[in-house]
Amino acid sequence: MKCEDVKADDNTSTIKQFVLLGFSDLPNLQRLLFGVFSTIYVIILIGNSLVITITRLDKALQKPMYFFLAHLSSLEICYVSVTLPRILVNLWTQDRSISMLGCASQMCFFLALGATECFLLTVMAYDRYVAICNPLHYLLVMNQKMCIQLAVGSWIGGVPVQIGQTCQIFSLHFCNSNQINHFFCDIPPILRLACGDLFVHEISVYVLAMLFVTLPFVLILVSYSKIISTILKLPTTRGRAKAFSTCSSHLLVVFLFFGSATITYLRPKSNHSAGTDRLLSLFYTTVTPMFNPLIYSLRNKDVTAALRKLLLKKMA
Repeated sequence: MKCEDVKADDNTSTIKQFVLLGFSDLPNLQRLLFGVFSTIYVIILIGNSLVITITRLDKALQKPMYFFLAHLSSLEICYVSVTLPRILVNLWTQDRSISMLGCASQMCFFLALGATECFLLTVMAYDRYVAICNPLHYLLVMNQKMCIQLAVGSWIGGVPVQIGQTCQIFSLHFCNSNQINHFFCDIPPILRLACGDLFVHEISVYVLAMLFVTLPFVLILVSYSKIISTILKLPTTRGRAKAFSTCSSHLLVVFLFFGSATITYLRPKSNHSAGTDRLLSLFYTTVTPMFNPLIYSLRNKDVTAALRKLLLKKMA
């Protein structure tokens, strides 16, 4: 059916079910990919669960920085659980169909949790800013009430907007095809299936991407510009090294997540391609959640010490 055949006043989509093509272009690697993604999922679950456990049990980690780190690890588990189980089912069963409601639900949860990660990484940057630039007021500013408010705000801040955006996208006509050239229901591949005038929808995607991706990223950069300026003024090399070590892990995670997300949602439509979208999406849906626990534990002496203490206690 051609787009022209759909009447403008017909608000009912011609498609009721989608097909996630995923990695169907690699037919000989389906079992291998299943094994790879299963391993990645297990690593993410175990790694982030360990971070949550040690930040809750170890008294030395009862600080705002680790409070937010535990929330980040909880978020990563939720975030990957929106996409990876569906990928595994598709690879194992070769049944790639997904209902309209299922697709909309996946997109809504994915966008809401993605917004939460943007906000939470911004909050973590603010926490480091207060700790390094205003150390004498740190515990006064980042008290328990403030930490809880910032965490709750990060979790629910983007939910209403992302529900509205999902409803807006799935109110479109889908008449070109029902095959989504991606491994989950993301905005760019869904919009490629829609017909009619998409200008307003595309603009809204850019505006919300600026609000939920670019603005937090700019705030993080501003925070770290002040942090770096303060660190360089420290009198001792040891003090500068210690301050940098508490920030480098977070900065690495920020650039991994925001870099791939920015390229995906803010690059011109003419530069979009299915292969590039899938590759970039793998970074912020699987690679970043997998490496976060390693980045924060291997580069943080307090976390490493707490993990060693926990393992020795289990072995005793």
